[in-house]
Amino acid sequence: MDVGYSDLIIFIMEIIGTIAFASSGAMLAIRKDMDLFGVCVLGVITSVGGGVIRDLILGYTPPNMFRNPIYTMVALGVSVLLFLALYILPGGVRSSNCSMPEGQVHHSAIQEKLAAAYDKTMTLFDALGLGIFTVMGINTARTLGYDQTFLLIFVGVITGVGGGLMRDVIAQEKPYILTKHIYACASIAGALACVYSGDRIGNLASMTLGAAVVIVVRLLAMHYRWNLPRIH
Repeated sequence: MDVGYSDLIIFIMEIIGTIAFASSGAMLAIRKDMDLFGVCVLGVITSVGGGVIRDLILGYTPPNMFRNPIYTMVALGVSVLLFLALYILPGGVRSSNCSMPEGQVHHSAIQEKLAAAYDKTMTLFDALGLGIFTVMGINTARTLGYDQTFLLIFVGVITGVGGGLMRDVIAQEKPYILTKHIYACASIAGALACVYSGDRIGNLASMTLGAAVVIVVRLLAMHYRWNLPRIH
């Protein structure tokens, strides 16, 4: 495959992952009643935080978010758009500051629907971003000349889950990767598929396969409520 065409596909995947994770972070910030600045911070951290950790581990400084600020700009734009979209909805910031007893039931119904939609949407965004950033982490390490299997898998997983972990810590949430269905394990499965298929089917195809494995495992875990054993 032509190198330029391959780079374009990888760039598109990175933008999709950035949008997905920025949406996830911004939506959590909105649910936590953060202001516009807080929404932007959480959106950016979720989308580029894992990449920053990856670059520091690989000794690639300054991290890519500073070398290519387009990813940060995309995350900021998505966060602002989501904030503005929800700000003008009934039951949003302006409506909640108004005293309208007759509309409380209507607003409550809307909020319940939004809460249900939030859970499904956040899971979808997380699955998409997790899959894409897991394989992007592996691709970055390969591009820098690393080929150790454990290192590739580790940086892939940390790129996928790092931003979400930072998001949850800042939002004072129990880390999503430690409690919700199969999350980090899905990233590990996708990283394994990407690393071990790279020499057989090519870099781009292995990245697509790895991302697909992560997304499918995450969505199946959410649908069937798969969880690792825990002590109650």
